[in-house]
Amino acid sequence: MPVTAPTGAPAPAPTSKEAPEPFASRLQRFVWDRRARSWDHGGVIGLDKVIRTVLEAARATEGSVAVDLGCGTGQLSLPLAQLGAKVTAVDISQNMIDLLQEKATAAGVTGIEGVVRTVEQFDLPAGSVDLVVSNYALHHLHDRDKERVVAAAYRWLRPGGHLVIGDMMFGRGGTARDRAIITSKVTTLAKRGPGGWWRLVKNVGRFTLRFQERPVSIETWKAYYARAGFTDVTSLPVVAEAAVMSGTKPATAG
Repeated sequence: MPVTAPTGAPAPAPTSKEAPEPFASRLQRFVWDRRARSWDHGGVIGLDKVIRTVLEAARATEGSVAVDLGCGTGQLSLPLAQLGAKVTAVDISQNMIDLLQEKATAAGVTGIEGVVRTVEQFDLPAGSVDLVVSNYALHHLHDRDKERVVAAAYRWLRPGGHLVIGDMMFGRGGTARDRAIITSKVTTLAKRGPGGWWRLVKNVGRFTLRFQERPVSIETWKAYYARAGFTDVTSLPVVAEAAVMSGTKPATAG
């Protein structure tokens, strides 16, 4: 059963002319196409717990119309579709979408539309979905694009809809939680000898220079949600640096 547009799912908003894809996006696509086959076997320690927490917060039901941003191979899209949701699964990598299709076919899951597009370029008609989710994808975006995605999700959602994001959520030492996470990681890696020291050096470069991974704190995510107009904004630290943020578009919103 191919991953095709489910009945009732919103079509991506049309654009008059696609802008040339930036080099950074082409690089990200190359990287994730190469990682696709190994992604389900590597990933993040404790990721299963993060996925379960996102799904619990999403509260999807039969007939819910959902969008999964940075869907990967379907860690959220597949269980949402199994619950009866109609899911638009968005990823920059064609290989990720192909693997999602293979997994959906093997499991007999229908109701998923795969869309190959960057999260920044993806768009939907206003008020067309009940749920927007993402897991361990948005920390790759620049901070301004994170906030734009939150604002876009608010626009896409129907009143009463939910935005649920699971991701690494920590800054560069500005909060007590940040400092506890950084201290824990430094201590753990330092105890591993030369291999751990090398990883420590790489991580300092990754998170200081913010070349590919650009996590921000729970407090920053809360600010994004609040400025977009979400209410009932909640955050739940899950494991290590991972947390889940959720918010609701007010039922009276236009």
